[in-house]
Amino acid sequence: MRYKDAGQDTIVLAGAEYGSGSSRDWAAKGPMLLGVKAVIAKSFERIHWSNLVGMGIIPLCFNPGEDADTLGLTGHERYTIDLPSKISEIRPGQDVSITTDTGKSFTCIVRFDTEVELAYFNHGGILPYVIRSLSKQ
Repeated sequence: MRYKDAGQDTIVLAGAEYGSGSSRDWAAKGPMLLGVKAVIAKSFERIHWSNLVGMGIIPLCFNPGEDADTLGLTGHERYTIDLPSKISEIRPGQDVSITTDTGKSFTCIVRFDTEVELAYFNHGGILPYVIRSLSKQ
């Protein structure tokens, strides 16, 4: 809450099967309400990454064999996620570069697996997407 109150975006560094046991969309609402903008995980529970996208959170996977420990990440760094400036340039499964304020650099795989998920993210989540779609009718 302190970071959200300060207007500072946050990310989550996670291990394997992030979101296991809580695949419902409400499990992604908590991080969204806390201002989490991205989750970088070794892997996600089968559907949880899609629920994150539905909340406007970017799901990213470490490359195989990598995780926060192997990359020496503590979670105290400031991260820059190098997404294309135009949402239309993001592709499902695309690699993106991430750098930290400590000079570490690595790539992750964006878990936007479908064009629909990209559309949801482009609108800030599924609810804003639906509202905007209804207002166009």
